[in-house]
Amino acid sequence: MKRYKEILIKTTPESNDIISGLLWQLDISGITENDNSLTVFIESSKKSGKEEIETILIEAVKNEIINSYELFEEEFEDKNWNEEYEKKVRVIEVTDKIVIKPSFKEYKKKDGQIIIAIDPKMSFGTGEHETTKLVLQFLEKYICKNDVVMDIGSGTGVLAIASVYLGAQKAIGIDNDEWCLLNGIENVKMNNLEDNVEIRLEEISQTTENDFDLIVANINKHILLEIAGNIRLKIKKTGKLILSGLLISDKKEILDLYTHLGFKLIDQSEMGEWICLVFTVEN
Repeated sequence: MKRYKEILIKTTPESNDIISGLLWQLDISGITENDNSLTVFIESSKKSGKEEIETILIEAVKNEIINSYELFEEEFEDKNWNEEYEKKVRVIEVTDKIVIKPSFKEYKKKDGQIIIAIDPKMSFGTGEHETTKLVLQFLEKYICKNDVVMDIGSGTGVLAIASVYLGAQKAIGIDNDEWCLLNGIENVKMNNLEDNVEIRLEEISQTTENDFDLIVANINKHILLEIAGNIRLKIKKTGKLILSGLLISDKKEILDLYTHLGFKLIDQSEMGEWICLVFTVEN
């Protein structure tokens, strides 16, 4: 008899985007983001299970990505895991203007709205997480017509896609995860933006283009500290930088380094325990 497992993961602090990315290296079937947790779906034919997930979470604790975690496992018979998975995915009205929806959900568009289609096979970057919402709100505020945008750690490609919908001429999304490459390309095609959005498998140090009008990075503090110098080299003298994936407690460390590199903080917003920072180049 066919079976599948649902494994609920709660972390402190809640780090759905980052943990989702780590979990996709396993042989699993799907992930959905809940308000304060993740649900991992594993078909009976898959090799991974609770032990493999726990190994990744232990490593996340060691690397100070999270402080602690809880796991809850249930096993089901004769249920369609994909149907259950899709039931949990919802349409997200991020702002009055920006809406993110999976292709299999119906939504009646209102006047002036931008509908971004994202199938959440990769989960992170579906619009559920506070940091994604914060970045999208600032993209709506700061994107200028014909901007060239770089999205670092692009995941599903939602931020790169949103940038073009909001007026950017071109967006390049980079990620070092092959799953993100495949899922990002799929979502770009679904939004018919192949001419304007490019998703690449690369690190920022490998990106040949410079002079980006706007750079956005929704990734964890450790990576933002590590790549700060590369970001400075890639951005225009008149450019803007949006950083998130940050806890409120991370602000000082990020601000100290980026200010030292010639960035000036011009805006910020908080949601729950998360913060998003907007910079311009000062010198």
